[in-house]
Amino acid sequence: MTADAPSTTSDSMARSDAPPLLEMRGITKRFPGVIANQDVSFDVRAGEVHTLLGENGAGKSTLMKIVFGLYQQDEGDVLLRGQPIDVSSPSEAIAARIGMVHQHFMLVPTLTVAENVALGIRSERGPLTDLDAVSDRIRELSNSHGLSVDPDVEVWRLSVGERQRVEILKALYRDAELLVLDEPTAVLTPQEVDDLFVILRRMTDEGRGLIFISHKLHEVMALSDRITVLRNGRVTGQTVPSETTREQLAEMMVGREVKLVPDKPAVTTGEPRLAVQNLSVQGDRGAIALHDVSLEILAGEILGVAGVSGNGQRELAEAVAGLRKPEPGASISIDGTDVSLLNTKARRDRGLSYVPEERMKDGAIAEFSVSENLLLVNHDGDDFTRSGLFDFGKIKEHCQALVNRYAVKTPSIETPTSSLSGGNIQKVIMARELTSGPAVLVASQPTRGVDIGSAEYIHEQLVAQRSNGTATLLISEDLDEVLGLSDRIAVMFEGRVVRIVDAADATREGIGLLMAGVTDSAPAG
Repeated sequence: MTADAPSTTSDSMARSDAPPLLEMRGITKRFPGVIANQDVSFDVRAGEVHTLLGENGAGKSTLMKIVFGLYQQDEGDVLLRGQPIDVSSPSEAIAARIGMVHQHFMLVPTLTVAENVALGIRSERGPLTDLDAVSDRIRELSNSHGLSVDPDVEVWRLSVGERQRVEILKALYRDAELLVLDEPTAVLTPQEVDDLFVILRRMTDEGRGLIFISHKLHEVMALSDRITVLRNGRVTGQTVPSETTREQLAEMMVGREVKLVPDKPAVTTGEPRLAVQNLSVQGDRGAIALHDVSLEILAGEILGVAGVSGNGQRELAEAVAGLRKPEPGASISIDGTDVSLLNTKARRDRGLSYVPEERMKDGAIAEFSVSENLLLVNHDGDDFTRSGLFDFGKIKEHCQALVNRYAVKTPSIETPTSSLSGGNIQKVIMARELTSGPAVLVASQPTRGVDIGSAEYIHEQLVAQRSNGTATLLISEDLDEVLGLSDRIAVMFEGRVVRIVDAADATREGIGLLMAGVTDSAPAG
């Protein structure tokens, strides 16, 4: 595949004789026991979007952290506008008109949104920061870009999606000439993504250079002028959208053919296994975050929940799992038994399994070994004890079998879970939650931050549970995932289910309108 840029409005800029806006030559970065980048060369020109594509651990974020001054390379050179540059801190990067939207939040939880945005920016009032002016500007950006965030609220009160919006606003607040966007669209509706792409294209028309990092291949194909693929810290290829396909890009990333859409065999559904009636719950701030939600999921059915982060999905998952108390009048039933007043363990005993949104906060204990995390929720069963004591032989055999069955890459079952990649930690959680053959599975963001290869495997496991008669509540901000896995799709907006549609009839545009609260003109499919 070639590296020739396709024809765009910024084509003349990209092909001019001017030096690249950013050029990285032979970059190598080592960490103890790991070579994150090895002899990587990469450039972005004024007026183009150059995408970095690769699995988790491929070296994308490390390379960009070198650009932003968070890391320094061990070998190689970085040139900005044709001149060698040594950026040793983010403040130097900002001064050089380099901006970055980070995949992992760079926010101070105890400060407000406005205070976080103002960090690193010199105020016209000298030592004092004019937070009123900052807040006004944030509101302008929020309104114009559809990124609703209250500038006066502390960051710790925000949902995961809202924090991502703050990161995007931080970048938009600064007039960066070179902007690095690391997974910036994770919490946007399709229409908001389209709007953001219009803004980004306007930026390139003005001569700015953008480096785009995303797992969403359809976004990469839609936005990119050039695409560079990394695997295991090395460049494995460079291409342009007009000369490749999503399937080819996935194969370049992983090194093998990947199924982007899982095979979903026909299943005869049974009786309702999960029934939720009139469910309302409070959010973390005390206000009602989930309003009068009713839904049911049949045996052998996957009900996907689509919506922008912060619209009640997390509260729904936690209420069903028993982690959040429902308001009076609500009913949650598993196989016909009301479990509304039961604790989490009692719900598990009746067939509930739960894959939480934040795997390291709620799904696993980092300091525990792989085997200990695999036994977290079922260690008191007769299968693993003898005369009231742990049978360590059975425990080892059970945990090793799960590691093998779910293809968890770990040196041993005694390895600390914190040493595993995100995808493998998620596999540990999935193995633990699915091994009992649950009647009801609540899977919240099951592939967030997971590379394509691991996501493919997780999708296969969810489809296998469907074939086994499990009723699955799938909550995901990845609309491709929802469309590909679901039998029906419930769309949430402002804590309410605005519509439930058959996945076979659903379209990206129709779901996107419902996610934005547009119900009058949105088609059912």
